[in-house]
Amino acid sequence: MSETARSAPGALEKAPDSNRWKALVFIALAQLMVVLDATIVNIALPSAQQDLGISDGNKQWVITAYALAFGGLLLFGGRIADLWGRKRAFVIGLIGFAGASALGGAATTGAMMFGARALQGVFGAMLAPAALSLLAVTFTDVRERAKAFGIYGAIAGGGGAVGLILGGVLTEYLDWRWTFFVNIPFAVVAALGAYFVIREPEGGRNRNPLDIPGVLLSTLGLVSLVYGFTRAESDGWGDSLTVGLFVASAVLLLAFVVTEAKVKAPLLPLRVVTDRNRGGIYLSLGIAVIAMFGTFLFLTYYLQVIKGFSPIKTGFAFLPMIAGMMTGSTQIGTRLMTRVPARMLMGPGFLVAATGMLLMTQLEIGSSYASTILPAMLLLGLGMGTAFMPAMSLATLGVEPRDAGVASAMVNTSQQVGGAIGTALLNTIAASATTAYIKDHIATATSKQQAQLVQMQGAVHGYTNAIWFAVGMLVLAAVIVVTFVNAGRPGATTVSGAAEGVEDEVAVPVVVH
Repeated sequence: MSETARSAPGALEKAPDSNRWKALVFIALAQLMVVLDATIVNIALPSAQQDLGISDGNKQWVITAYALAFGGLLLFGGRIADLWGRKRAFVIGLIGFAGASALGGAATTGAMMFGARALQGVFGAMLAPAALSLLAVTFTDVRERAKAFGIYGAIAGGGGAVGLILGGVLTEYLDWRWTFFVNIPFAVVAALGAYFVIREPEGGRNRNPLDIPGVLLSTLGLVSLVYGFTRAESDGWGDSLTVGLFVASAVLLLAFVVTEAKVKAPLLPLRVVTDRNRGGIYLSLGIAVIAMFGTFLFLTYYLQVIKGFSPIKTGFAFLPMIAGMMTGSTQIGTRLMTRVPARMLMGPGFLVAATGMLLMTQLEIGSSYASTILPAMLLLGLGMGTAFMPAMSLATLGVEPRDAGVASAMVNTSQQVGGAIGTALLNTIAASATTAYIKDHIATATSKQQAQLVQMQGAVHGYTNAIWFAVGMLVLAAVIVVTFVNAGRPGATTVSGAAEGVEDEVAVPVVVH
């Protein structure tokens, strides 16, 4: 049993922090800001590109600069939270994110915009793991933890769809710059609240010297991996630089694992990821996010390009998915997490989401929103919300407090890398299927209108082909959960995976103040 889960006989434990639910408000607000930012800029990108004179070839860097900095520095950000203290890292991350957002909103050139997005990624990489690890060490009662992670999981899952709505409203009624400026009040309120309300438990810092080789190898390896998938989307999988990036990523990440096994104070203690439950969570989350990000992308294209929806109408079309996620996370997940093992929520959750995806494979040009897209979104949201909630909690459950930051960073890393892979991989599958369809059918078009119809049919054919792949990803995520995640309901069983190799309770560790 880990040192945090045991205390001397008769030792008195302090009551939980009376401000913990207020703290949750500010932690959730910060998480919402980070998740919103991942999609809100997508809606504003066409307007920003025109205003700043960004070329078609360079516009991807508005997204890529953020993804590279965020994905590459997450492990480092998690370790900084463990070293400096989670509250300090959280507040610094919020202030830095607000400053970078102000810079992006005031951008006058493309280069200034790219730099602002990269800075957002840097501070986001510090903020996101600090937020999740603060939640992990603040809520130590099993039932309260279920409620807190239910709210957090709903925000983590549904925030991206909220970003589509907010991005449409701000772009259409104000200006694209407000998709950046809107982060500032979020950050200021969350930072002030965190400073005055959050009390981080004592004794949870990891004061070991920083593992510089680990930082360099993990950052370069993750940057190479994310950029490789990003480049594959635009330049193809056979491009020599794309292949070189994947090879470099494999070599760097392998060297990182070897280094972490040998150094005295590793950036990522291998005990965090070799535990079968946490390893299964990280892998299944990454795979599920591949499917979810791809769906956001294709549904946005389908609704705007094929159905002719405005940005605002498209955003509101995602509301059933948000409702499903909120219900799955805060009602189903929270109520059942303390009663059934996590795999009994996550496995069926991913399969319900896969059923929603399966409905989307039936999309055609004339498909009805009410009869096809609406039920598909509800099922997808309900399934993902139910699965995300126990996943977020179990990923940080049982870790020693000194590892909480880096364990939290691994959750964000799996999601970020999954998002990058999903966007590139599913886009490539869709583009290939669309090209093949148009090539086979364009000869039958006898007029300009028929040729346009074939192109639209080809686009929808591409979307549905990629969505079939996403269905497979969700089924695979469910299989991984059932295979690897063997933790019982919290407080009722034991799992292996403690640092010392002995049995460790799945009950939330008691952090002695």
